[in-house]
Amino acid sequence: MKRYGYFRSSVAGRRMSRPFTFGLALLVALLTAGPVSAKSLTVNGISFSDELGGFTLDQASGTGTPADPFVVVETVTGPLHPVLVIRGLSAAFGNLIGSQHAAGLAMRKIVINHTDHRWLRYQVELREELNQQSDYGDGLSFDQGSAIRKEHSDVFAGVQDIDEPFDAIIFSNGEVPIGGKATFEFAITDSSPVDTFYLLQEQLDQVAGDPRRQVADRRP
Repeated sequence: MKRYGYFRSSVAGRRMSRPFTFGLALLVALLTAGPVSAKSLTVNGISFSDELGGFTLDQASGTGTPADPFVVVETVTGPLHPVLVIRGLSAAFGNLIGSQHAAGLAMRKIVINHTDHRWLRYQVELREELNQQSDYGDGLSFDQGSAIRKEHSDVFAGVQDIDEPFDAIIFSNGEVPIGGKATFEFAITDSSPVDTFYLLQEQLDQVAGDPRRQVADRRP
């Protein structure tokens, strides 16, 4: 729910050192990628789109249950961090993971590194509003409140949940070289579902707190 940018890893829930601001770079991305090259794939009533640029949406499959999660394959190209646009989650869609939330789905992301740098950490963050930090009351989360949260990566051994003041998962203790790929598994839930929300992603090639690390900014 929250900030997207630098992350200090020493304490779960510590605030970002600066917001992930979306500026002129997003306008450039929209103009260059545009609706012609954007791809939207719909499976079992849920649509996934790469319309905000930074990556190519390759495949989407599955039904969203823990036994058959939505599998989304992305090729991350940069220079902007990818933002996956997700549509269709609603109370009518239901909760396919059995948690207490009004709506919920299981997801597996397969991400291919076609950027110009290795990835030492990978962060995913949920937002209902692209341009602003969400609060606890919006209900959107990575299965927050559940007794058992099944989050996993085949490359990164470390998994850290951030519930406040924003919703994110930090995958660490691993490396994805240029040309390599990684798989991430997690659940997305919403107590008061909205039709459109965003999965922000950041690939980090420096350790937390390294002042040399630069993050592309964008805001429409």
